[in-house]
Amino acid sequence: MFTCRSFFQITKKHPPDSMYAFIEGDIVYKSPSLLHLAVHGVGYEVNITLQTYSKLQSAVHCRLFTHLQVREDAWVLYGFADETERATFRQLLGISGVGATTARIILSSLTPAELERIIATEDSRSLEKVKGIGAKTAQRIILELKGKLQIEKNNPDLTTLKHNTVAEDALFALVNLGISKSMAEAAISKVKDAPSLTVEDLIKQALKLL
Repeated sequence: MFTCRSFFQITKKHPPDSMYAFIEGDIVYKSPSLLHLAVHGVGYEVNITLQTYSKLQSAVHCRLFTHLQVREDAWVLYGFADETERATFRQLLGISGVGATTARIILSSLTPAELERIIATEDSRSLEKVKGIGAKTAQRIILELKGKLQIEKNNPDLTTLKHNTVAEDALFALVNLGISKSMAEAAISKVKDAPSLTVEDLIKQALKLL
């Protein structure tokens, strides 16, 4: 029999790389660095960046793409308003000497697109303006992420479709068909009256635009 106790014993020895893909609920507390999210009677404490906070200032309900950091003394949950910011956060964590706190400060000071530009132009001085980032760390970030950050430009923001299950299901299906996520998102956003269509019709209309 698999018990809660055995689950936590296993995960303590072999912590999950990503236990949660996202978390969605009502915002009961919000600050520039922290959210309390009520999900079916459970309150989750989620660490956020200033960029995410700015996107959620007027929100009372949200979906956050999450990253779970497992430490010996705590499990810390980080949340991001979009998947691009989470992916950038994870790439920063892969750099020696850059922990979650530093990565969050970077993404509170710079958008993923701004960080990509700094790395592409090797503008270490701009990176050094971020609190806690010295010359050596700035150079290391630029060296290790050069050519690896691929922030999608000119792709529509699907904020209006985030809570549209039809659009999400269509996007999932298109990606599983081998279409890149960016192309699928762009096609879905161009379909007129997308929220009112069935999943099947939305997929068909999107395919015609690819």
